Amino acid sequence: MSRKITFNELRRIKNSLPEGATHRIATELQLDVDTVRNYFGGTNYDTGSSAGIHIAPGPDGGIVELVDDTILNKALQIIGELCPEESEEKAD
Repeated sequence: MSRKITFNELRRIKNSLPEGATHRIATELQLDVDTVRNYFGGTNYDTGSSAGIHIAPGPDGGIVELVDDTILNKALQIIGELCPEESEEKAD
């Protein structure tokens, strides 16, 4: 499912993840860890692959179109595990 988000919001989500979350996401989704890092704005294509994001100029760091939001959803799930009350507020 395609989804749009600002680049800065994507980075805020990445920065909210606890230590080790990138590896957890990679393991649970059977991806290379650098592919997960690339999804959040990294550029290591030697070992990781493109993660299906397209960045266009725009406000707040640009607009990112996520071709597949599976990694984002897994990251939000992990953040929700840390702060269940915040996750419940966003769902309302």
